[in-house]
Amino acid sequence: MRLGRNLKISGKQLIAHKMRTFLALLGIIIGVSAVILMVSVGKGAQKTVLSRINDMGTNLLVVSAGQIRRFAGRREIRGTATTLTLADAEAVLENCYSVNRIAPVQSKKMQVKYGSYSSNTAITGTTPDYKHVRNFQVEEGEFFNEEENTAGIRVAVLGRSVWRNLFEDEDPIGEIIRIGRVPFEVIGVMEGKGVDLSGVDQDDQIFIPIRTAMRRVFNMTYIGSINIEAVSKEKMEPAVEEIRELLRERHRMHRLGKPDDFTIQSQADLLEAEKETTETFTTLIGSIAAVSLLVGGIGILAIMLLAVKERTNEIGLRMSVGASRKDILVQFIFEAAILGFGGGTAGILAGISGSLIIGAATAWPTAVTWPSIALSFGFSLIVGLFFGVYPARRASLLDPIVALRSE
Repeated sequence: MRLGRNLKISGKQLIAHKMRTFLALLGIIIGVSAVILMVSVGKGAQKTVLSRINDMGTNLLVVSAGQIRRFAGRREIRGTATTLTLADAEAVLENCYSVNRIAPVQSKKMQVKYGSYSSNTAITGTTPDYKHVRNFQVEEGEFFNEEENTAGIRVAVLGRSVWRNLFEDEDPIGEIIRIGRVPFEVIGVMEGKGVDLSGVDQDDQIFIPIRTAMRRVFNMTYIGSINIEAVSKEKMEPAVEEIRELLRERHRMHRLGKPDDFTIQSQADLLEAEKETTETFTTLIGSIAAVSLLVGGIGILAIMLLAVKERTNEIGLRMSVGASRKDILVQFIFEAAILGFGGGTAGILAGISGSLIIGAATAWPTAVTWPSIALSFGFSLIVGLFFGVYPARRASLLDPIVALRSE
């Protein structure tokens, strides 16, 4: 009964001073909506980054040739180790039980021509399993098979950017392109993948059999990397140890007492690092936005102090007819709580609406989360109560006789 009466009195007092109430609510609304909006942008960015990492492949490990230093006279020359070979890739598949598939890769930028059109693009020599290991899909035609790779057949599969640059969206299947001076028959076009985490266009490349690439195009006996799919997420760490031990043995690192001449990058490590980075970023911008909630709380404090001053005579009258100090304290705390609750509710609606508008009108991804809603709403209530306690206590401690004499 008393609770309902207090709520009714508080509501009447707040409605009686509409502009003052609106200004108090505005600070909380801005604070809550800012927190939800900033966190949604951060979570959207995190979701995009993690999606791009997952698009790279499933349970992916990448073994890359290490960087080496050598000296020519007094001059230091940096380069890439030439010890990683196709035989190493085959040995990994045969001897590492935590490995499911492998796709060795050697890549180089080269001039490609078709008729009067030309393009400087990445030529990626690899094996048929590359499309499985790295989650690439063929849109038109087909990918080359193991027989074509083993026989060194000159066939090529185009990325979408290369297709547009050379053929202007015309059907390329069966056409002949020249990579350097070597003719290749186009047998397929890949689906679009977009840019990777490094900002490199994954569609601006041409896939050819790796044995053809090494013999006829690059004239190389070594490879740049091995893309590896582990059997499962749980087997990724054992796979790293198996691969490292095998390659060190094959490259005689143990006997020579030298460090690895290769590096192994785990998708799990990359996922964890990117997740920590984006979570830190989200927490930072969310904390900055939360400052506006404190500003809103200070607004409630100022307005409640003004309300106490204006209603001093009313407070004295209520206390003279039997209202206790506790009743006065609760009354003003209720008003502060209503401001916090109302501002929090309106702020949630504004924050969700703003996130949806940004997501629809711009290229920024957004993702509204329940924890951010609950946290910002709870914080708005706490701010309202916290900054309402001091004015409420001050009102409850007024001397009834002094209060009645005030004007």
